[in-house]
Amino acid sequence: MKKILLALTAVAAMTGSASAADLAARPYVKAPMVAPVANWTGFYIFGGAGGGLSNADQSVVSTVGAVPLTISQRQGGSGWFGTVGLGYDWQFNSTWVAGVFADGQFGSIRATVQDPLNQITGSQKLEDSWAAGVRLGWLVAPNVLSYVNGGYSGAHFGSTSFTNLAGVPAGVHLDGYNRNGWFVGGGVENSLNIFGIQSPGWFMKTEYRSAFYNAKTSTELADVTNVPLANSIRANSWNQTISTSLVYRFNWTGPVVAKY
Repeated sequence: MKKILLALTAVAAMTGSASAADLAARPYVKAPMVAPVANWTGFYIFGGAGGGLSNADQSVVSTVGAVPLTISQRQGGSGWFGTVGLGYDWQFNSTWVAGVFADGQFGSIRATVQDPLNQITGSQKLEDSWAAGVRLGWLVAPNVLSYVNGGYSGAHFGSTSFTNLAGVPAGVHLDGYNRNGWFVGGGVENSLNIFGIQSPGWFMKTEYRSAFYNAKTSTELADVTNVPLANSIRANSWNQTISTSLVYRFNWTGPVVAKY
């Protein structure tokens, strides 16, 4: 009996030593890092440039009584512009971002203006415009936003000087005017942290926009006396633009990573 007890004691001692050795050799493992999380909430500013197309449905009407004198015909043109703006975004979850913004455009998008009854033609320039609206975006990736937008817009159209069929000044012009309207559009905005380049806060966006402005009746005026003439031009305006802008987001310093 005494021999059995001694044998059991020896086995227990050996087992305890082995367990202690195993515990001492076990390596320390850190808690896993939390995956990077990007946050789009905050203010941003942007500036860029692009090109556009201008279309207008035009007709000639009488200055007195606005009696239609021709059928409506679509005239067009094109040009370039620059843009600057600012905005604020809210990121609601890992997928959706909504925001408000305002911007201004300036440049030279020109469209043709004609009076076929008097055989004169001219060019009208969209000199500047502004827009204020909202946008809703879907995160394709944590640092890539695909979005649609829409809102209210205003524009200033410059004066028009007419020439005859020979290209000689006709002595007739239209004054410039302001019009209001609305716009819809969409685009993609992405971080410039690509190809191993670190640029916290800097983004690039490319956007398409379609703006519609209310119709305006402009009276033809004599150049020297500014006297109203018999004919007037009635036209609306539809402008399509594509721009690329550099964006700086004030809140963006890179993905947020939990520390231990």
